Amino acid sequence: MKDKAADSARIGFFEKYLTVWVVLCMVAGVLIGTYLPAVPGFLSRFEYERVSLPIAILIWLMIYPMMLKVDFASIKNVGKNPKGLYVTWATNWLVKPFTMYAIAYFFFFFAFKAFIPADLARDYLAGAVLLGAAPCTAMVFVWSHLTKGNPAYTVVQVATNDLIILAAFAPIVAFLLGIGGISIPWGTLVLSVVLFVVIPLTAGVLTRRALVSRRGEEWFEKTFIPKFSGVTITGLLLTLVIIFSFQGTVILKNPLHIALIAVPLTIQTFAIFFIAYAASKLLKLPHDIAAPAGMIGASNFFELAVAVAISLFGSDSPVVLATIVGVLVEVPVMLVLVKIANSTTRWFREKGE
Repeated sequence: MKDKAADSARIGFFEKYLTVWVVLCMVAGVLIGTYLPAVPGFLSRFEYERVSLPIAILIWLMIYPMMLKVDFASIKNVGKNPKGLYVTWATNWLVKPFTMYAIAYFFFFFAFKAFIPADLARDYLAGAVLLGAAPCTAMVFVWSHLTKGNPAYTVVQVATNDLIILAAFAPIVAFLLGIGGISIPWGTLVLSVVLFVVIPLTAGVLTRRALVSRRGEEWFEKTFIPKFSGVTITGLLLTLVIIFSFQGTVILKNPLHIALIAVPLTIQTFAIFFIAYAASKLLKLPHDIAAPAGMIGASNFFELAVAVAISLFGSDSPVVLATIVGVLVEVPVMLVLVKIANSTTRWFREKGE
């Protein structure tokens, strides 16, 4: 009972009010970008292949604590229960891009016809499709961590998803938008996979192996890993400040259209999560596999979507605005989904049952 009380106390400060901290950090980022433009201007100088290196470092800090929990023995065991991978692949590539297109088309061309001209509707639809065809990679480790997801299984879900992105992203976008000769920023793709999966996974596995052999597994699990309990959330909050400092001016100049774009993106996020979540329940998967499966589909690889939007349509295009709204919507919505996932663990069987 004391351990549970202690856990509750630890969670109380960071995670219980995480939505509040997120909103405050988003507001802080917008204010910095608007009134202190030299700050994002300076940070934007540290960019390679359209990937912000300061953001990459913070995302690495978010992911590293989770990677400490991964050992290769548990990764090998993922193959014994591949159903979670099937749910991830089918949801992300056979469902998500097409539901995004349908939902966005309905709202931009019909429901919001009085507010959005046809040419802008086409641009916003293009941005939504770019988001829908780019399921999450790095940030899903944070959502998995918050839902107590299986870290080894999440790594495999994300890694295989990255491989599919390499082959499926361009054809799906070309099909849905009718755009020929799409220029994919392969450097952005490869660098993101290396930074957000390969490096933190390698560092986590090597750290685990070295410390377990020296101090034992019990010390590693009960003493060393808890030291990183606040690192993931701190990294998330600092990342939001930087992201929204980059987009502060854009957000303030387009308040109505940002609200309109956010509607189909939000509906899509909830729909995809529950599709994957329900499929996991039907397949009788444990909660620590079902929750990350839903999170991967629900969230987006916004670095890729924004980079492709800029390369295809230009940095001042409304298409880019739509992808930026995806960033604005994602974190608050994902936090709601985290709460839903954590309150529905009883729907799923326990590990080993």
